[in-house]
Amino acid sequence: MKYEIGDLVSKPVTGICKIEDILYLTPQDEKNNKLYYLMKPIEDEKDKIYVPVSNSDSRLRLCLTKEEAWNLIKRIPEIPTAWINNEKMREQNYKEAVKANDPEALVAIIKMIYQRKQKRLAQGKKCTATDARYFQIAENLLYMELGAAIGKPKKEVCETIIEYITDNC
Repeated sequence: MKYEIGDLVSKPVTGICKIEDILYLTPQDEKNNKLYYLMKPIEDEKDKIYVPVSNSDSRLRLCLTKEEAWNLIKRIPEIPTAWINNEKMREQNYKEAVKANDPEALVAIIKMIYQRKQKRLAQGKKCTATDARYFQIAENLLYMELGAAIGKPKKEVCETIIEYITDNC
């Protein structure tokens, strides 16, 4: 098995979950040797998520370690924005980045939406609803994982990133 009880894993869209148990859901599952991870999202511990162990590679990955999280934060200025002019293609790109469950892709999306927002505000326009929605989703997923890795509350992660980049770049 790839993951153990107690591991923090990242699940696309849901975010960070803690593996609480590895179990069979039914007697039939036991006959077929079909195990499931029982996970609880760290932001909603009342919720339960079951993921088949056999299908977990496409749905889960271990969370970043503290060292990996700091390395990502250090590289944020160098990560290229995921710039796309076509509206439909852009939303598709946002969806794929969230589904890919890749922190670097989330950084690229956040940077692009931030730049688009600044550009639109300078033109006297508002941020689009799609940009606002995906900015919030990407920030939530990224900051949740970085916060879990570096031991800070999610709401402090953005300030930590800005502080680090300001002091070191």
